[in-house]
Formats: sequence, structure tokens, C-alpha cells
Amino acid sequence: MSSSRSRRQVRLSRALGIPLTPKAVRYFEKRPYGPGEHGRARRRTESDYAVRLKEKQRLRAQYGIREAQLQKVFEEARREKGMTGESLVELLEMRLDALVLRAGFARTIAQARQSVVHRHIMVDGKVVDRPSFRVKPGQTIQVRPRSQVMVPFQVAAAGTHRDVLPPVPEYLSVELEKLQAQLVRRPKRDEVPVICDVQMVVEYYSR
Repeated sequence: MSSSRSRRQVRLSRALGIPLTPKAVRYFEKRPYGPGEHGRARRRTESDYAVRLKEKQRLRAQYGIREAQLQKVFEEARREKGMTGESLVELLEMRLDALVLRAGFARTIAQARQSVVHRHIMVDGKVVDRPSFRVKPGQTIQVRPRSQVMVPFQVAAAGTHRDVLPPVPEYLSVELEKLQAQLVRRPKRDEVPVICDVQMVVEYYSR
């Protein structure tokens, strides 16, 4: 990740109050307040709209997706039975790039997306280059055999990203040394390591 992109991610992390990258985690430990010179002093109460907007931005940033992509998945979640907010996170979590990250094949969501776009990732033995591809329960994700010799994937296979990523969730079965994972079942919202008040996101889109 370039240093300017890395700085932008740290700034966004501070604005949203959540660390979006391992580097941002270190910044948070040093400066747990918002960006800008008035970051420490800014404690004014936010409007309901601002609070909902921030939760929506938080969710978007954690998956690294565009507004149109989030809206599309929200509409799909709304049509499902059950709680819309929970469905929204569960559907987002089945994105190929999100699962590449959770499996530990990448260190950040941006890195996971890049590895998909650059055709390093296969689903059930076929190369898939769409980060938004929805993995179905039972499908296997694997780093392409000829890509496995590349340094970033060798680093991943050695378990190096484990120190900065949350534990592997139970909906994923991972064989890290083989750079292979299977989505065992649909994720449940409370297992997904994403910081977000989903009800606020639902209220934002339902306004």
C-alpha cells in the first residue's frame, strides 16, 4: 500500500473512530481522537442523521466498497426474511475479498481486493477476478497454485498476518499452509468481526 494511501486510511480510521488497517491500530493506541487540530476538543453531540451516516460510512470503509455497492446489497438484504441489518452484514461478509481477508491470505481489505483483481484467487478451481463475487456455502477459495510462490502469499502461508487479524470465524475452515479455505455456512452477524451498529445503517437508508 502506498504511503499516501496508507495515510488516507489512517485519517479515515480516526474520523470514523475505528482502525481500518494494522497501521491505524498503532495510531489509535497513540492518539485515540479524531483527525485535525481540533480532534481532541471535538466532543459536541452529533445529530441523529450524522450518527447514522457515520455508522453507514464505517460499514462501507470496513469492506472498502462504493456507496452504490452498499446500497445494492442493502436492497437485497431488505428482501430477505429476518433482520435487514443482520442480513446486510452477512451478505457483505460472503464477498470474495472479505473472505480472502478473514482467511488470512491478505493483511488488509485493500490487499485482499487487489489479490482478487490480479487473478490470484480461485473459487472451486476457477479463477475469479471480481472482489464482489458472492461465495456460496460449501465453496472453496484458494490462492492459485502458480501465485502461491509469490512473496506476499508465502508470508501469508507462514501465518504472519495472524497477529493483526481477528481469529478465523467459525463459518470459515482454513488450511493456511495450503492457502485454501472453505465457506462452511452462511456467516451470522454476531460472528462477523465488523464494528457497526447495523440498525443505524438500516435507519439511514430507510429515511
